[in-house]
Amino acid sequence: MIQISDPVITVLLCALAYLAGSVLFALPVCRLWKLPDPRALGSGNPGATNVYRTGGWPPAVVTLVLDAAKGWLPVWLANSAGLSVMVQAIVALFAVTGHMIPVFYRFKGGKGVATALGAGLALAPVTTLIMAAIWLVIMWRWRISAVASLSAIICGPIISAFIEPDTLPLFGLLALLIVVRHRNNLIRLAQGREAGL
Repeated sequence: MIQISDPVITVLLCALAYLAGSVLFALPVCRLWKLPDPRALGSGNPGATNVYRTGGWPPAVVTLVLDAAKGWLPVWLANSAGLSVMVQAIVALFAVTGHMIPVFYRFKGGKGVATALGAGLALAPVTTLIMAAIWLVIMWRWRISAVASLSAIICGPIISAFIEPDTLPLFGLLALLIVVRHRNNLIRLAQGREAGL
């Protein structure tokens, strides 16, 4: 029986994670529902929130689930292969990076929130579920996706430090990446122009 070394498995899973992350499911979902390209409307972001703005809950939920699944699957495979938490975190970052700078779409992607959700559920479910609860509460109160996403992701490193400390580096890097990707949203928030649902 052929034995595959951990470094080879790691490289393969990182490549798989990046390629899976590079599939922007908002686009085929919108085509299936005969909706406009989400990159040309609203915030221009190919994610569940923008799909909701153009098509309502059904296509938005499908987009959210698929974008989360592409983050969850590679991390789950890494866990199933017995790789360390650090390696699983690296695989998670490749999936999120794929969504942000996708090779299939000229490196112009989305914010990575749903993909980070899926990866987080596979690696640190308690931390991620608490973050999801924070997102829901803030979204219910203010109805602005960027505010909810930024609040949840910024809380991530603090929550993980207490509950799942091995994953603190992952949530720290995810917070940095996602805040940077939301820079235009932050500008609009400061100017009072950020759109809600």
